[in-house]
Amino acid sequence: MSNEPLSSTLQIRAISVTLGSQAILSQLNVPDLIGGSLVALLGPNGSGKSTLLKSVAGLMPAHAATLKLGADDLTAWGAAQRATHIRYLPQSLPDDVHLTVVEAVLVALHARQRTTTTASPPDRATERVEAVLKELDVAQLGSRYLDELSGGQKQLVGLAQALVHQPAVLLLDEPLASLDLNYQHHVMQLLQSLAHERGLLIVIVLHDLNMALRYADYALLLKQGTLVASGAPREVITPENLARAFSIRARVEACSQGLPYVLVDDLLHI
Repeated sequence: MSNEPLSSTLQIRAISVTLGSQAILSQLNVPDLIGGSLVALLGPNGSGKSTLLKSVAGLMPAHAATLKLGADDLTAWGAAQRATHIRYLPQSLPDDVHLTVVEAVLVALHARQRTTTTASPPDRATERVEAVLKELDVAQLGSRYLDELSGGQKQLVGLAQALVHQPAVLLLDEPLASLDLNYQHHVMQLLQSLAHERGLLIVIVLHDLNMALRYADYALLLKQGTLVASGAPREVITPENLARAFSIRARVEACSQGLPYVLVDDLLHI
């Protein structure tokens, strides 16, 4: 690891992932992703979105010409060191964990601290967990058991487990999937605030293009493991790019408040 202060700028060049005989990502080049931004990762099913996140997190073997966090080469880091700075949140937590919410987040915090030379005193650790739960507006769930929670509530606990580590990069794989409309906007507003105020780089897989248009600072659009477009969401989510990536005929209109939204008129083909 370099002696320079750790940067949350992620550099990905010529990354490839093959499963069996199938190439999921093939020499994919991604523009530098800058700390302090909320990045929407878009594309149809099977386009390589989850594979890209797992590869960056070190959860899936990948070959890359460059895979760096700031000046540090991620390929030289072990799993524990990478997890200290990069947290990956899957679509759902296990269903059979009988821990309270506070216990589950404490376990996640202690799992990281076992890999470091210092650990927080118990009182400080509990305070840290409670602060994260309060920030996510789920403090009232602290004494509830995970296996009693709804899918949406579990997703928020998973987000708390990731945030309690205070990572430089947060990778979220469809975190809105189990959330109702209120919590979807709550989470997106929170993620946007965390990115901007803490300098976090947050990369989030989204299927809701309107959420990306409203909240993301930057967008990447993938199809079959290749980059279709990148840039500001309004520059990426265009009728031409939507036709190319999703095979739909769509418009991007402005609502009465001037916010853009996608209207799908028809399918180009199935």
